[in-house]
Amino acid sequence: MKVTIIGAGVAGLTCAVELAGRGVDVEVLERGRALGESACSWQAGGMLAPWCERESAEPLVARLGQEAIGWWVDKFPGTVRNGTLVLAHGRDRAELNEFAARTEQFERLGRERIAELEPDLAERFSEALYFPSEAHLDPRAALGALVSRLGPQVRFGVNVTPSLIRELQSAGRTVLNCTGLAAREQHTDLRGVKGEMIVVRIHELALARPVRVLHARLPIYVVPRADGLFMVGATMLESDDPRRVCVRSVLELLSAVYALNPMFGEAEVMEIGTGVRPAFLDNLPRIRWRDGVLHVNGFFRHGFLLAPALARMAADVLLRDARFPEVMDEDHRERRRA
Repeated sequence: MKVTIIGAGVAGLTCAVELAGRGVDVEVLERGRALGESACSWQAGGMLAPWCERESAEPLVARLGQEAIGWWVDKFPGTVRNGTLVLAHGRDRAELNEFAARTEQFERLGRERIAELEPDLAERFSEALYFPSEAHLDPRAALGALVSRLGPQVRFGVNVTPSLIRELQSAGRTVLNCTGLAAREQHTDLRGVKGEMIVVRIHELALARPVRVLHARLPIYVVPRADGLFMVGATMLESDDPRRVCVRSVLELLSAVYALNPMFGEAEVMEIGTGVRPAFLDNLPRIRWRDGVLHVNGFFRHGFLLAPALARMAADVLLRDARFPEVMDEDHRERRRA
């Protein structure tokens, strides 16, 4: 089989690596001129947290997401498996108990154990939930590693038109569409959910793992990266405008991270950005056939978490004609109708 994948975000690249690993002749066509130019996964947090996500996501997300940790550890050496720490300030302690009631695979920690795991948070919090099996990665480094693994099979600056798709199909290539919101013409139930984030740098403070700070209105997460960088995110707004970052969101994110540790007040703001995540009405992913093209879409805020499982499923659909009712609609019966 020969497969052309449209889109070099996390969905397209994981599908390409999965298929290539099974001996498929794969190429990836990306409209952006460089990696990350048009992919919302460039702005992702990179948390591989299936058990934490169970707090607000469907059980399917946690079940499929558990595949991600091993997959990324195998494919990207920069994956860090130090767990996740979930905290709440005293006035929000009830949020911590509610979070615990909706999740699993965690340990309850007191002040001393929190200080052992994260010395720079010592004496600031008396209770926490620790999810030791979770992991995180730098999305930009991870995507770059996948592109390096695929090499010349990834081509940038290619605008894939319907006529080009027909040409590829006529040449015997199967087409896999992983373009997120750009595929809304084929998916009328697809919507955009915008997330705003901030990247700051401070070398005087260290975190060994992602930290989630609970709040009834705007919970945040702080993800450590190399060279003193921290990604702070993220809002969830029903919007498909990828350009606008509002002042209120910036103020709330910076205020929340300052409350986590006032040392963040001395951090340098390196980047303020936004990405629009593709989501269906139930916030669950889909694998769909449309006019002979297989679509993998709708990762919502779980791109890096769900991509490996969906890549496996897509490969099984193409190579074994497999069926996965949990992510495939009845319209899969129109396979290769073109």
